[in-house]
Amino acid sequence: MSATDKDEITRLLLAAGNGAADAVNQLLPRIYDELRKLAGACLAGEKPGGTLPATALVHEAYLRLVQQDTVGFQGRAQFFAAAATVMRRILVDHARARRREKRGGDAVRVTLDEALAVFEHAAADVTDLDAALTALAQIDPRKARLVELRFFAGLSMKEGAHVLGVTQRTAERDWRFARAWLRDWLDAR
Repeated sequence: MSATDKDEITRLLLAAGNGAADAVNQLLPRIYDELRKLAGACLAGEKPGGTLPATALVHEAYLRLVQQDTVGFQGRAQFFAAAATVMRRILVDHARARRREKRGGDAVRVTLDEALAVFEHAAADVTDLDAALTALAQIDPRKARLVELRFFAGLSMKEGAHVLGVTQRTAERDWRFARAWLRDWLDAR
């Protein structure tokens, strides 16, 4: 995506935040491909037919994001970070519903992205991952948010640091801690 496209997305997000309905309508075509990539990353490694299709995840996330009382995103990175959070919630809700339907049977399994070293060579239930991130957020919300931004939003370390308002070095330290903490938490399960 070019810098001009990124600037246009930011402009549309700001206009939508100021109540311009036409900006919301112009936004989806410009961000759809990126949302599909984000959804693909969120769904990577799931059992075929085990969860929502990427298109349904994108549409549900977009609707939830733009149907808020105020669409107050300051830029592209913040929007995609929020989209990642919404996609995570949708997948967790869907996994819980499936688990309830099957009464604890075949839970949805997710092989997590290799870029997230804490989950290397591991398969984790999406509800276990959500529980781990929730537990980490109790200890350090910023570190949990960084994991969410990197894994679910696919943001780089630099972009994650920007969204969190910290230096890249601080984000890297947080990332190392979070990986180790999550590895220990998941191994204990």
